[in-house]
Amino acid sequence: MPLLSANLNIMEKACKKASKLLIRDFGEVEKLQVSKKGPGDFVTNSDKRTEKIIINELSLARPDYSFLAEESGSSGKSNEFRWIIDPIDGTTNFLHGIPYFAISIGLEKNKEIICGMIFNPITNEMFYAEKGKGAYLNNSRIRVSSRKNIDECVLLTGGPILSYKNKEIFFKEYESVSRRVAATRKFGSSALDLAYLASGRCDAVWERNLNYWDVAAGIVIVKEAGGTVTDFKGGDKYIEDGNLLATNSKIDKDLIALLA
Repeated sequence: MPLLSANLNIMEKACKKASKLLIRDFGEVEKLQVSKKGPGDFVTNSDKRTEKIIINELSLARPDYSFLAEESGSSGKSNEFRWIIDPIDGTTNFLHGIPYFAISIGLEKNKEIICGMIFNPITNEMFYAEKGKGAYLNNSRIRVSSRKNIDECVLLTGGPILSYKNKEIFFKEYESVSRRVAATRKFGSSALDLAYLASGRCDAVWERNLNYWDVAAGIVIVKEAGGTVTDFKGGDKYIEDGNLLATNSKIDKDLIALLA
């Protein structure tokens, strides 16, 4: 792995420590105690314990930083630095024994993500980036794809879960996009979808109703890999409205037109 900055080293240590719990629980997924947060949206004891481990590790190294975490919400008093944490992005996959989920940690400085890390403990793939220093997968530099023709592109999306109210909008978008691209895929983890885009494994990602912790780390990784992140209109409201379009920077206009 290339020489990491102090903050990325801290994130790596937290990911690796928390991943030991996830790997163990993933191997015994049928024994997990599961409670419902809402229709189709589950939270497990693994989520909560993983988040606690991550927060403890980050707090030891950076006691003055604030947090925004999926399970425990906001904490801390720093207005400059804030960790953005999703302990298991892809919880439903995790619960069903599907090895497509990840720990996602982003670091925000003055409301801008300056570094991020996405770690799939099952495949041992760690995607990370720091502003101005490029994006990496384990010890190799990664770049987005160079495809320019939309009919040759593979796109990833999330799509509606049971509780979503605007499913019909998604279905129309999905049909519109699917008629024009080579293939669409729905794998179940927004964080890993963005990491796959950054490493050239797909050409674009679009999704509605996202939370900040779903995509914070992925935003900087995609940008540092040469990609573009916008809302569905090509603007910068993707965090505010939760509708995110990330591409290899070559097919932005085509996809914005389709999504419109």
